Amino acid sequence: MANYAPVDSNSRWSWLNSIENPESGVSLSSPRARWETATGEGTVRLRLVVAYPADGLRERLLPVLASRLADSGERLGALEIRQTIAAHVTQPGPAQIPGVKNVIVVGSGKGGVGKSTTTVNLALALRQKGARVGILDADVYGPSIPAMLGLSGRPHSPDGKSIEPMRAFGVEAMSIGLLVEADAPMIWRGPMATSALMQLLNETRWGELDYLLLDLPPGTGDIQLTLAQKIPVAGAVIVTTPQDIATLDARKALKMFEKVQVPVLGIVENMAVHVCSSCGHAEHLFGEGGAQAMAEQYGVPLLGSLPLDIGIRRQGDAGRPVVVAMPDSAAAAAYRKTAMMLGVALAERPRALTAISSSLL
Repeated sequence: MANYAPVDSNSRWSWLNSIENPESGVSLSSPRARWETATGEGTVRLRLVVAYPADGLRERLLPVLASRLADSGERLGALEIRQTIAAHVTQPGPAQIPGVKNVIVVGSGKGGVGKSTTTVNLALALRQKGARVGILDADVYGPSIPAMLGLSGRPHSPDGKSIEPMRAFGVEAMSIGLLVEADAPMIWRGPMATSALMQLLNETRWGELDYLLLDLPPGTGDIQLTLAQKIPVAGAVIVTTPQDIATLDARKALKMFEKVQVPVLGIVENMAVHVCSSCGHAEHLFGEGGAQAMAEQYGVPLLGSLPLDIGIRRQGDAGRPVVVAMPDSAAAAAYRKTAMMLGVALAERPRALTAISSSLL
């Protein structure tokens, strides 16, 4: 068995920390990743420990590393990739949810920006990258997650007290829409809606999850504030379109999370560009650069820009989101890259004390 040694800034292998992830362009260095090396018999064995979902990374890195080593007269003997997603620090107060490492809330300042579609496809992209993922549909007044995932029927309760999450495409899911008739309106005041959501969250028998994505209702009202104060949130993602009226409201959502001490991991720009399927002409129907300007103003990353594509709408309506239905499409690739940047942004946050302790064992 090879004896691996960690790479530090004084090591002859320190150049490894400047190697970029070919898919995201982010350097493979601490705290996102850690390199280890073992040498012998004229070869170099490399081990990379990555703190975010990274399935497929080994195949992309192999030619890059082999070429770099060959330039210095050395040969790559083996490359091992290990994925270790830790629990990260949340806002003060709420207790951790058993089995769930990281809760990520997905919010927007207004409706109609594609927040639920973004949540579903990001969750599926994280799953494809090797993470264990769940979705909680927190929009009690307009629960759309079941339809987007093609889910129907009622969740099972093994003991009459707790609920088994339903599953689609390898992702666990729960929604008030799975417990009521499809056309039944939720005529609830804020406290009742919040109480129902807390029950859904705490009484669902979630499996061991790396990420639980909460699809929040639009706006910055009572539900959003209460959930942000009662649920241990590792980070928030803001979804907006490029147009000024959307980013104006998105700024309010961002400031709300700041006020309740929930870190904003970044902004996702939806419907950023439309490419004509007939002629290939690209047009920014909702404006250009709005999300980038907002990200720069508030010092948060722009995690990704997603296209306005008819395939996204069609596949969502059919209950087979574009990430799984059309995995080779440009839209699916955009979701996967955005999901990876989300994982990277969270990996750069401080780890929870329990995660630090377990990593030292």
